[in-house]
Amino acid sequence: MLTITNINKKYADGTHALKDVSLHLPSGMIGLLGPNGAGKSSLMRTLACLQAPDDGQMIFDGIDIEQNPGELRKILGYLPQYFGVYPHMSCYALLEHMAILKGIDKATRAEQIKSLLGLTNLTDVANKKVATFSGGMRQRFGIAQALLGNPRIIIMDEPTAGLDPVERERLHSLLVAISKEKLVILSTHIVEDIENLCHHVALLLKGEIIDSADVKTLIAPLDGCVWQTNTESELESNAKVLSKSYRFGRPSLRIYSKTQPMQGATLVEATLQDRYFFELLAKEAS
Repeated sequence: MLTITNINKKYADGTHALKDVSLHLPSGMIGLLGPNGAGKSSLMRTLACLQAPDDGQMIFDGIDIEQNPGELRKILGYLPQYFGVYPHMSCYALLEHMAILKGIDKATRAEQIKSLLGLTNLTDVANKKVATFSGGMRQRFGIAQALLGNPRIIIMDEPTAGLDPVERERLHSLLVAISKEKLVILSTHIVEDIENLCHHVALLLKGEIIDSADVKTLIAPLDGCVWQTNTESELESNAKVLSKSYRFGRPSLRIYSKTQPMQGATLVEATLQDRYFFELLAKEAS
């Protein structure tokens, strides 16, 4: 549904945020994964028609996004990483204002706003000013406004930021439900969210697409090469520590090696997070 071909974006300060980015993304839930500064937000802003690429082409369902941004905006839902609100408007009034800007008729917008307030658990605070909301509540408002107008393409930049575990679960269920008939692009550096929700993932590092495929295909190169251990003994020369975490205060290391990297290391199933750290290490070494 969305084809991106050789997109480049360089800012006035010389930052080359996007470097020949090419992707073909099917419908459903798509994950855009990369660390802070990888170019995720730059790509999102470009797709949302908030900035033009220096060159390249973006086509969504026959619409040339750069040539016809107005056509895309009619079917777009967008949640930026950071957004402001009018200080004196209530949650309901601000959703209604945005619905009017999107051209939604009175009867339809009343029905949609009521439904979205329920979906995002904001019904009880509908008449309160959004400016007084907590971070998590404001994020839920942002999700509600992105879904106004029943958009066909939804772009969400770090949508779970500021949400507590219960709110994250609610959002995950909502995203899975709506992605069955739409293209939902989810940008985050939280690997767990991507692995749990997305059937297709693009890895972005330093403005470049490292790989783009379904999750199983992305993990496949590491199959049989990821080991886990609770000790920090000296590794074999060909081994690389992918990540180090703690459980109940004890260290747990995940290691990439084609052979057992140390005595006692256990071969484990590779994950998307392992592939993510593997690519980070490779990029740092290059």
